[in-house]
Amino acid sequence: MKRTMILAAASLSLLLGGCATTIRSNVTTFNQWPAQLPEKSYAFETAPAQDNTLELQSYQNLVRGQMARLGFHEAPQAPALKVSMRFSTIDVPTQVVYPAFAPTYAYSPRFAYFGGRRRFWGGAGWYSPFYDPFWGPMPMYDVQEEHRYHRQVQIGIQQAGDGKRLFDVTVRNVSRQESTPAVMPALVQSAFEGFPGPNGGSRVIELKQQPQQNG
Repeated sequence: MKRTMILAAASLSLLLGGCATTIRSNVTTFNQWPAQLPEKSYAFETAPAQDNTLELQSYQNLVRGQMARLGFHEAPQAPALKVSMRFSTIDVPTQVVYPAFAPTYAYSPRFAYFGGRRRFWGGAGWYSPFYDPFWGPMPMYDVQEEHRYHRQVQIGIQQAGDGKRLFDVTVRNVSRQESTPAVMPALVQSAFEGFPGPNGGSRVIELKQQPQQNG
């Protein structure tokens, strides 16, 4: 009965969690932002031809939205500021070991999973189940490949006239979400949270991402 209740609670948690996804990012900012900025016009730096993709242009639109929220306006002809943006996504396959089956005793407080590894906690510290008379037969193991997507977004703002850099932010995110366009809105928003942010400071920012509606 206890085991059934645990599984039922876990299922309920998954259903409730399906309403929104939390995007967790590490955000590092450097800035020499002036106390007064009389002109808030900007233009994007021209990306190299091989990098000027439709995907980049789509993400630049997200930056435009954040800049507009902060009172900036785009002026391609004679901007006071230049804005640059770079992004990358790296697929990192990871081998994860799962038990094919586990005895009932495995659900006792002594048993837990941490990062795909099996660790056992006893009253006096770590112990091996080989010396536990109540431990059942050792389980078989399945090795599965899971993917972790490491993403990085870099946005910079500099003066157009002399090239002085005013703001640099790097957003790093690791998740199982394969689609970069699905998480990019949260990453760009995280880049401008608390703008211009601490100089040389690193923060963890969590944003709720509402699921996309079909149809």
